[in-house]
Amino acid sequence: MASLPIDTAKFTGIICAVPPAPRVANRETGQLRVDRETGKTVYQVGLCLMAGGSADVVNVSVAGEPVGIQLGMPVAVRDLVATPWENDGRHGVAFRAAEIRPLSAPTSAGKGAAQ
Repeated sequence: MASLPIDTAKFTGIICAVPPAPRVANRETGQLRVDRETGKTVYQVGLCLMAGGSADVVNVSVAGEPVGIQLGMPVAVRDLVATPWENDGRHGVAFRAAEIRPLSAPTSAGKGAAQ
């Protein structure tokens, strides 16, 4: 099925609701899911997408570990797409992004600052 691009500029905010964790491809063996194009481990991040008076939490997959992402942190998402799927009578929507990064770099309080 076709992937549908999502314009993240339309959201009033995007925050990390569930920290990044590697996706498991085989629960019996513990084998991790690997991106076919890059060979990197695929991570899943729970993101709270806020627009107007509503908010939804969706799990978003990304190739490679998102660095510096913590619970409750505002994030920027690049190239978010939604892909509808169906398998054995089950169906849903899978979300994937090219990159998830902190919206602003964390500051190191007190380092190098005049007291």
